[in-house]
Amino acid sequence: MTSKFAQILLATFAVSLGALAQTNAAAASPAPASPPAASPAAVPSAPSVTGTTGTKVGTINIEQAIFATNEGRRDFETLSKKLEPKQAELKGMNDELESLQKQLNTQSDKLNDQTRANLVKQIEQKKKTFERVRQDAQEEAQGQQNEIAQRILQKIAPVLVKYAGDNGFGVIIDTSQPWPQGPVVWQSQAVDVTKPVVDAYNAQSNVPASTSSGAARPTGTGSTRPAGSTTKPATPPPSKPQTTSPPK
Repeated sequence: MTSKFAQILLATFAVSLGALAQTNAAAASPAPASPPAASPAAVPSAPSVTGTTGTKVGTINIEQAIFATNEGRRDFETLSKKLEPKQAELKGMNDELESLQKQLNTQSDKLNDQTRANLVKQIEQKKKTFERVRQDAQEEAQGQQNEIAQRILQKIAPVLVKYAGDNGFGVIIDTSQPWPQGPVVWQSQAVDVTKPVVDAYNAQSNVPASTSSGAARPTGTGSTRPAGSTTKPATPPPSKPQTTSPPK
């Protein structure tokens, strides 16, 4: 998963949990007669469940949870099919570029200066066009991926909070980003609650399991690049929870 996409997921999840925590707090006590004005820059506080006295510490891979839900698998598979025509278009443009580049490499010494210059100019123009189309397609695909992820995150938040309260957890830490980008240096899979939270979400959503094979994962349109280009394609999110290792 690109770092930008991961940041959007984590920010959205923090807002979801923060809003849920405020709702729980409001339900537990009456509102003050004159509430103080909210600060626009306030950061949502950690979620809390009224009456919970749990002390257990757990972890959850939020990225993996999104893609593991039946709803996530369904919607990302639908998006993947929707992006196939654009991927085919980009492949065609890339194949044409490779053919022109091969022609230049193999016939350069046989071409006169004007013909060679025209061919080089044609390749450069097509590269620019390809990069523009690829970038636009990648941004559009990323936006649609974000929309799906944010929608599911909004609904996972209360499921996670309820699970934590029902099972005595006082803290649950996200492990989507491996150490050192993330806060967890090492974890035991025994404390990971990703699967039970996903199972609870699936039961609540009533979305049937996908019949297709393979883990759900966003499909971008940046997997094709022009010949000779050093631009790296977007990296899709992992299909399995990341295992972090302690520093040596």
